[in-house]
Amino acid sequence: MVGVGVAGGTGHVGRAIVEAIVATGKHEVLILGRTANPQLSAELGVPILAVDYTNVDALAKTLEEHKVHTVVSAILMMPSPSGELPKEVELIQAADKSRFTKRIISSDWGVPHTKEHISQHISVKLKFDAEKALKKATSLESTKFINGYFMDYWGIPQVKSYMPPTTMVLDIPNNTAAITGSGNTPVVFTHTSDIAKFVAASLDLESWDAVSYIIGDRVTWNEFLRLAEETKRTKFTVAYDSLEKLQKGQVTELPGHVAFAATIGQWYEMGVMDFRPETSLNDCLPQLQTLKVKELLEKAWQ
Repeated sequence: MVGVGVAGGTGHVGRAIVEAIVATGKHEVLILGRTANPQLSAELGVPILAVDYTNVDALAKTLEEHKVHTVVSAILMMPSPSGELPKEVELIQAADKSRFTKRIISSDWGVPHTKEHISQHISVKLKFDAEKALKKATSLESTKFINGYFMDYWGIPQVKSYMPPTTMVLDIPNNTAAITGSGNTPVVFTHTSDIAKFVAASLDLESWDAVSYIIGDRVTWNEFLRLAEETKRTKFTVAYDSLEKLQKGQVTELPGHVAFAATIGQWYEMGVMDFRPETSLNDCLPQLQTLKVKELLEKAWQ
């Protein structure tokens, strides 16, 4: 049993991770947050510590005082509405400075990016900055999780998730699709509930790889569309956006669309989300079974 501090553990991926670790009954869990939340703390059954991420020394002292052996970061790697950048680097520095902290999972929860992606999305630069900070750390074993795209979005609200509703490629409630590129490039999808289970189980592994891969399911958009149509027993209205169109920042508007669809669409079609590592946590932890796209659709829409 070790002490685990989950940064950003009150929402989205973080809350799922907290619940999964608590469910194992193996570790002492606390949440690192910007503000205290007694009501949520009581609901989750774990303390929520209000910390100042900008004060590295004070944060390191907090980690020591609460005997946090492992830090799991689920900090959102995007600027806040006010423009404030996430304090992932400061969290890494504090964990490295803490005499008690030996491990950290850095916030990524996405796809294997290259430097060419930096100009396409602000989150990529922030993740590379965190990677540089990890390389400078002297006392930490670290990993980051690569899990593809969150499957949750196509099951909300019928399938439990703490992710905010987002419409991308398949607008299932409105029986509409705007397929990126040919629709034949495989994409890895993983539900946050499965990600959380793998995080919880990985705490018991003797060592970590620098990158921890999870593959929930791998389907093309055309396969995803077919499964959705079969599940709902209806034909969708379908458009295809070529890679050239996506590179111009143009996408077919869906009834529930969001602004960043063109960039993500390029990554889908160019195979960024079809990663195939030599080893993954699926191999290391074969007892953990992941939700498949077909199962998700049947739970949510059949």
